[in-house]
Amino acid sequence: MATTTMTIAKALNEALRKSLETDAKVVLMGEDIGKLGGVFRITDGLQKDFGENRVIDTPLAESGIVGTAIGLALRGYRPVVEIQFDGFVFPAYDQIVTQLAKMHARALGKIKLPVVIRIPYAGGIGAVEHHSESPEVLFAHIPGLKVVSPSNPQDAYWMLQQAIDCDDPVIFFEPKRRYWDKGEVDPTAIPAPLHTAHTVLDGTDVTLAAYGPMVKVCLEAAAAAAEEGRSLEVVDLRSLSPVDFDTLQASVQKTGRLVTVHEAPVFLGMGAEIAARITERCFYHLQAPVLRVGGFHAPYPPARLEEEYLPGLDRVLDAVDRALAY
Repeated sequence: MATTTMTIAKALNEALRKSLETDAKVVLMGEDIGKLGGVFRITDGLQKDFGENRVIDTPLAESGIVGTAIGLALRGYRPVVEIQFDGFVFPAYDQIVTQLAKMHARALGKIKLPVVIRIPYAGGIGAVEHHSESPEVLFAHIPGLKVVSPSNPQDAYWMLQQAIDCDDPVIFFEPKRRYWDKGEVDPTAIPAPLHTAHTVLDGTDVTLAAYGPMVKVCLEAAAAAAEEGRSLEVVDLRSLSPVDFDTLQASVQKTGRLVTVHEAPVFLGMGAEIAARITERCFYHLQAPVLRVGGFHAPYPPARLEEEYLPGLDRVLDAVDRALAY
């Protein structure tokens, strides 16, 4: 397949198809992922092509789905679980934290659990309650779990395949409001390691660090700042556990300023950990405190208010102004 333009949703679909073709031990599980093709159609056509034994429509029971996936992994399979919406993952949180994350260590390395849990996350689609959560930090905090989130079709295609190939459990967060964003996908490329950050835009004045849905907002902020003569560097973290602090450190040593951006609440969020680590690593390079932009410390609001809740261009540029004012 030659380089082609596709949406993130299509790139994820192609990645799942490739993994199913490559490894007979890969199985997909989730609510409505078979005949319907998933709520967002990420698994569209896969049950038809690979059969009901490999693309499995499950009952509406997230704890049971993840528990079954753990059992399959113990028997040598590589289950890929779809959680229909971010807010539905919490019934399975016990299974993920107390079993999936700990089994490898508990068995002194003798047991591997190659389970991928796909979670459409974050807001911006006008959904109802429990359908627009950003729980990524709850998983990144847990030792034994790897946590990643692509922001573009190329990364979606390669990172999902890399996650499925990984022998450790991976929580794969998919930015649902970016599912229909288009970009180039090169299936012949040599992908970067799964847990590396990418500098997607070079700059000199301020580093913006983001992941998933906020990378596009940061690129838009950089374009707006450029019109005023300011040069912003944008780093796509891609991986939330582990975090590629080396790439981020190199950027901050160049710019002297850092603003972290994510949809999740700022309080105890990913930005807080990044701010602490970069302050430790770059204390003598920083010309301003590390600033954080994110959601408010409040439950996600009704759909008509989500634009007031979500970090947007103005809030990112305001933080850039504050960083440059020091």
